[in-house]
Amino acid sequence: MNIVIIDDDPLVIQSLKTILTANNFTVVACGSDGTEAEELFERYKPDILLMDIRMQKMNGIEAAEKILAQNKDAKILLLTTFNDEEYIMRAVNFGCKGYILKQNIRLLAPALHAVAAGSVVFDSEIITNLPVAKQERKSFKELNSRENDVMDLLADGLNNKEIAQRLSLSEGTVRNYISSILEKLNLRDRTQLLVYYYTK
Repeated sequence: MNIVIIDDDPLVIQSLKTILTANNFTVVACGSDGTEAEELFERYKPDILLMDIRMQKMNGIEAAEKILAQNKDAKILLLTTFNDEEYIMRAVNFGCKGYILKQNIRLLAPALHAVAAGSVVFDSEIITNLPVAKQERKSFKELNSRENDVMDLLADGLNNKEIAQRLSLSEGTVRNYISSILEKLNLRDRTQLLVYYYTK
């Protein structure tokens, strides 16, 4: 699997190359800002572009937006130290495939495999930040009223037990509702469900 790495810290780039090579990924090129990200993506068309956010000249969010505008199937995984809800929401809304915190670098290899397979991957610490940015309740026409209730509570970050208590249901019933929601919306898991909630 071919990877392009974009980060303005040479030590981070070297560390990432070491980790990725040890996990049988091929690093085809490295760059240090968003402008280089655009150029290297066009030149190498990597399977995944692994990119930092805060960089000189052009940041990772701006670069990802430009790349995705020209290559809607581009797979971009953001790797950053910043658990910033504004960045997270922008990344979700324009189609990035994931957002991993650098302090959780052990998640990187599995995240890259998941993104390559078509999944959307968000660090668990980031998932808990998503509800903060939610402005209003949503209603999805594919779901009945109770399923919409469950969907809202999932988006608020509640687990099955908490949803069961809030709606006076058993945990088994909540699991059944979640399975039904995933099936109706053609989604694989909770992460995809949350991304769907915030982008539709």
